[in-house]
Amino acid sequence: MRGPLKLVVSGPVGAGKTTFIRALSETAVIDTDVAPSEDIGKDSTTVAFDYGTLHLDGLPLHLYGTPGQDRFDFMWDILCEGALGLVMLVAGDRPQDFPRARGIFEFVTSRHAVPFIVGVTRQDLPRVWEPEDVADYFRLPYAHVVGLNATDPMDGARTLTRLLELVEPQGHSEERAV
Repeated sequence: MRGPLKLVVSGPVGAGKTTFIRALSETAVIDTDVAPSEDIGKDSTTVAFDYGTLHLDGLPLHLYGTPGQDRFDFMWDILCEGALGLVMLVAGDRPQDFPRARGIFEFVTSRHAVPFIVGVTRQDLPRVWEPEDVADYFRLPYAHVVGLNATDPMDGARTLTRLLELVEPQGHSEERAV
């Protein structure tokens, strides 16, 4: 018997993980945010996970957000176990965080064969990287990278829809659109 459907949302500190889950969740989000012990440019940071739920075709989908700091990387493995998919978020206006995002992405995908999509957040701001440019940076097919505003539930729903399309057998093409 299959367990509950689980979606993992990961990325560096400040990429929009907690915001994305809050925008999508139909229930109050449980978070483990605390004051950071180092300067990370935010007043709080996730130290274990964020948790929310929504229903997908009548089935509950459990949303888990990972911490973005290396010292909590053990949680990435725990949360990704049995996941339906991975949404890797990167802040489009923070290219200095892209190497960190790629490190998290490679860590997770090297340990877990999970369908994924990379979401480039903050598309509502000026001077952000376009999804195609982020796909080039990550060396990913363009179909695996989308732009979004993490505060917008409709953008979140479109991102989940795109991920589910990639889960389908015909969506596993690794052909790159150039």
